[in-house]
Amino acid sequence: MEKGTKQIVSSGLFIAMGVALPIMFHAFGLGSTFLPMHIPVLLGGFFVDVPYAIAIGALTPMLSSIFTGMPPAFPVLPYMIFELAAYGAAASFAYKRLHWNVYLSLVCSMISGRVVAGFIVWILAAFFSVKLPGPIPFIAGAIAKGIPGIIIQLVFIPPTVLLASRHKPVKREEDEIGV
Repeated sequence: MEKGTKQIVSSGLFIAMGVALPIMFHAFGLGSTFLPMHIPVLLGGFFVDVPYAIAIGALTPMLSSIFTGMPPAFPVLPYMIFELAAYGAAASFAYKRLHWNVYLSLVCSMISGRVVAGFIVWILAAFFSVKLPGPIPFIAGAIAKGIPGIIIQLVFIPPTVLLASRHKPVKREEDEIGV
């Protein structure tokens, strides 16, 4: 399969997981504390190139908001779009372009996303009079509230990426000659 097509299909899969996983978490009353939408977005960043990872991060919360009402359209959706796009971009850039290990790439991505979310919160508060905490209290609160989700990400994502990267499909001779 052509690389672009493979990346589009993979992106669609990660977006679908990013919409479905939060529904399952909310069905069991686990909610946003476990950051279920972040998992497929972060995973996607490890498997697709930066532009596709940004698309996964931006489209996942938008589509989830449209289809499920989660996250709420305002003020949560705007900062989640940028936060998750930053997660995907940073994970893809660090892992695929800089060739950092999966753990360092993941932590860098998690920090980048939260910093971007804090910046967007500042913009929403400063220019749109949205009543949100300042960027530093927002980031601190997001980290404190999301500790269970952060732990899940740190425990689940690296082994998943490493396992998947060990089991790449074997190229068949027919694939090379176009049969």
